[in-house]
Amino acid sequence: MECNIKQNKADCPCTYEPCSHKGKCCECIKYHWSLGELPGCLFPPEVEKTYDRSIARFIACYRK
Repeated sequence: MECNIKQNKADCPCTYEPCSHKGKCCECIKYHWSLGELPGCLFPPEVEKTYDRSIARFIACYRK
């Protein structure tokens, strides 16, 4: 399956505009994981805007 970068960019909720990984999901995941983070698309919009991509923040978002 080929990556559809144009469609991925259209669907990407990340608000960090100068991101060189936007639309390249595999690169985005690899980049954030190398920093011990998760990509912004996994967070609720109000949290994504804080740019806190930490795993702890992700868990806190979905802990009930």
